[in-house]
Amino acid sequence: MRVISGSARGRRLFTPANHRVRPTADRVKEALFNILAGAVDFPGCRVLDIFAGTGNLGIESLSRGAGMAVFVDSHRESVALIRKNLFLVGFDSRGRIIERDAVTALGMLEKEGELFDLVFLDPPYDQGLAEKVLNSLAGSPLLHAGSLVVVEVSSREDLPDAFDRLVRFDRRVYGDTALVFFSLEE
Repeated sequence: MRVISGSARGRRLFTPANHRVRPTADRVKEALFNILAGAVDFPGCRVLDIFAGTGNLGIESLSRGAGMAVFVDSHRESVALIRKNLFLVGFDSRGRIIERDAVTALGMLEKEGELFDLVFLDPPYDQGLAEKVLNSLAGSPLLHAGSLVVVEVSSREDLPDAFDRLVRFDRRVYGDTALVFFSLEE
């Protein structure tokens, strides 16, 4: 697993020793960021990486100029990996790690008045967690009109077209992985 582009381009990230964490494959990540290139202005962008695992997607965003990224994961091993990877690429000052379940972390961030331009959501496959978190995000002040949410799910999983004002505008399939894109409408 490597950083594809930007200031940390080519740097290899640490990966988990076990299979509990399923990092986004390089080819899927490359396709994702090619799609985002025309939709997201990375310099200064505020990123939220939920079920962050290794921090792969948030770190790629930071490498491309995102101003800051918040990484959320409830597993101690993942939090240690994210911390190690942020330090490895020199982004530890622009990354914040929250060791909590996704919904609790969202509540914390809301109380702090945070606002995000881009959200990555990469939950364990086939457990209904994507819908649960999307329902929480849909009514959340963490997003603004135009915020993008990218969900990585199993290609067998089909998410609804909308969660309140959070509306799906694209879905791409790469093998057993699907990327589903949502935007918050006014």
